[in-house]
Amino acid sequence: MLTRVLLGVVALCLALAVVAVGLLGFAVAVTYPKLPDLAVLTDYRPKIPLRIYTADGVQIGEFGEERRSFTKIQEVPQLMKQAIMAAEDERFYQHGGIDYMGVLRAATGNLISGQTKSGASTITMQVAKNFFLSSERTLTRKFNEALLSFKIEHNLSKDQILELYFNQIYLGQRAYGFAAAGQIYYGKPLKALSTAQMAMLAGLPKAPSSYNPVVNPERARLRQLYVLRRMRELNFISAEQYEAAKNEPASVSRQAEDFSVPAQYVAEMVRQTMFERYKEAAYTDGFRVVTTLDSQHQKWAFDALRVGLSEYDARHGYRAPESYIDLKTLPSGERDEALDEALAAIRDSGKLQPGVVLEAGPSQVVVYLRGGQQVVIKGSGLNFARRALSAKLTPAQQIRPGAVVRVQRNDKDEWEISQMPQVEGAFVSVDPHNGAIKSLVGGFDFNRNHFNRVTMAWRQPGSSFKPFIYSAGLERGFTPSSMINDAPLVIDPQSIGGQRWEPKNYDGKFGGMMTMRQALTRSKNLVSIRILMAIGTDYAQEYIGRFGFGAKQHPAYLTMALGAGVVTPLQMAEGYAVFANGGYRVRSYIIDRIEDNQGRVLARTTPSEVGKNAEQTIDPRNAFIMTSMMKDVVRYGTATRAMTLGRMDLAGKTGTTNDSRDAWFSGFNAHLVGIAWVGFDNNRSLGGGETGGGAALPIWIHYMTQALKGVPEVEAPVPAGVVERAGAGARGGPEYFYEEFQNTNPELGLNNRSSDPQAGDEAAPAPDGKPADKPAAPGTPPRSNAARDAVERVKEQLF
Repeated sequence: MLTRVLLGVVALCLALAVVAVGLLGFAVAVTYPKLPDLAVLTDYRPKIPLRIYTADGVQIGEFGEERRSFTKIQEVPQLMKQAIMAAEDERFYQHGGIDYMGVLRAATGNLISGQTKSGASTITMQVAKNFFLSSERTLTRKFNEALLSFKIEHNLSKDQILELYFNQIYLGQRAYGFAAAGQIYYGKPLKALSTAQMAMLAGLPKAPSSYNPVVNPERARLRQLYVLRRMRELNFISAEQYEAAKNEPASVSRQAEDFSVPAQYVAEMVRQTMFERYKEAAYTDGFRVVTTLDSQHQKWAFDALRVGLSEYDARHGYRAPESYIDLKTLPSGERDEALDEALAAIRDSGKLQPGVVLEAGPSQVVVYLRGGQQVVIKGSGLNFARRALSAKLTPAQQIRPGAVVRVQRNDKDEWEISQMPQVEGAFVSVDPHNGAIKSLVGGFDFNRNHFNRVTMAWRQPGSSFKPFIYSAGLERGFTPSSMINDAPLVIDPQSIGGQRWEPKNYDGKFGGMMTMRQALTRSKNLVSIRILMAIGTDYAQEYIGRFGFGAKQHPAYLTMALGAGVVTPLQMAEGYAVFANGGYRVRSYIIDRIEDNQGRVLARTTPSEVGKNAEQTIDPRNAFIMTSMMKDVVRYGTATRAMTLGRMDLAGKTGTTNDSRDAWFSGFNAHLVGIAWVGFDNNRSLGGGETGGGAALPIWIHYMTQALKGVPEVEAPVPAGVVERAGAGARGGPEYFYEEFQNTNPELGLNNRSSDPQAGDEAAPAPDGKPADKPAAPGTPPRSNAARDAVERVKEQLF
């Protein structure tokens, strides 16, 4: 009887098994043909972001929803593969898509624990899920996942499957794939990662948010130790490697989105251009854009501008804390978390870190920084902001508990209170031989304001525009030795658009009769106006077009002599490049070439190059003589501070506009043109005593000190058609003349009356009213859209 029962049970089980196998086979037969086509895997085209590089190959920008860097499996370090398999699928190269031993092990563990703590998804199954399936937890999805795994294993090699997984998996911080994660979390390529860092990355796929080393460092550390232990158990690493990796200190980058070269303004210029051409595909097709920037020049320019603006800011004193947090309202026992949350919304700006004051007294201030660090500031670290520690100030002006302030380490590696400058600036440098932009910084901090002042800020150039008027004067028959009277003038209202104008020099004094060379060196306004009166405003307006300046921005009035029109710093760089390269008009450009994700060149800029295809726009004799005169500005005039570089090949011109609203220095040698501008976006005054020589020139010097280090000086040969007279120039040096104008052209009709020479300097106030076609407000180009014009011009040069 018992035997019959046993046989019946066995028969029933066999029958059920046959039915189950039949149903399973039926399900497979029905489902398998309906599985997705694997073309998306065999022709894998991931979304790869737009990446932007300097000319020397340093990445400066990335734009795209997914941060990804496709890597062939052959290029992946063996230890990185082993770390992934130790964490996710140790038998990857042995199973056929489903790891039955892993399933059994997971089922046993879950049964013992009474909870679903672990699964048995293989790398192949994860590829199937990531490419074709949702994340819902149902038997149907798991069944489809298993079938897809078999199909994938049947059609692709193990290396192909691992390559797909390696590049597709999400790893947090918008990173897709391990190569991108290596750059984002550690700023390194895969081959440069340590064993500990590889283990950290390999632990991310299980739960990218929970094990994110930036957000959850403690949980990430536990996961990293688990992966390292598994790597040791599987003999992927030795005992020595295991111990070293286990004890390696964490080194995760806290600001993963920053690049080593600060060039956000350039990256944004390129992004706009690429989007105009390729639309949304610009962010997904893996374009590589190589710019003309030199990474070292860009760093020098960035540092120079920030130092110069900070020095200006320091001269004008500490204002007040940025904001206040009421410390009494913070949850008890959770103060640090609340402060971290508040500070997370405030970005660092270079070395300037935001912090919250915990304690404040006359002798020391305690500041809380992100991550729980507290710094004590005392002594000289309080000097800049000491006035704000006074109880006599209003609460809004005081540094008191809860105040949000900026701190930084000084040259002595000591903490000090600082602040974000309100003043803005711009710097750009250009190769005068082809217009390639070597550096471009459009403001103090791109994250504070995306407005690019190099290309979009239309400002009055002041005296830095005088060389273009003097150049026009040489062409009409003036000579560097022409005697011109620096004496008072009352201008006919009709000649400046209907307003009375009594121009003055910067210091309010007049120098009497002086040479044209001396007048430029000392930046004499009355001489510039007399030159313009002699040559005619219409002629001058047409002539400055040879340097790239438009008539609409420079009305044909006498105020043009003092730079009352509007320019951008990039326009000034192009204009001064004409002097630097011997008279050729070169157009600036920022994009060298565009490549696809395979490195094939899709487009390349053909620049205008001196000696090849650049137009000779002014007489080379004119460029030579003007350069000679501007060298005297550096040696003896308003820019003598530049002589600290110890070079004799520097030339340039300072500029300061009415009420010191703009400060400029435009300088160059045969190798490089650099333009520095300082001003407020709202066009308010920089303050009494602030000039181009005091505010802008130090920025130029800071940059050129590095940029010209080791660059030999070049003495330009005297062009044909120039007559050189020994001892006739400044300080007994030579003087130069056009062969046909060795004396001032009598047709100019100069009417000079002598006066006692007196010292002078810089630009004087422009007339009370603007010319009829008055300049636009700063940041807005007259009758055009500055942002559109800048992008369109890059496109025209490139395409």
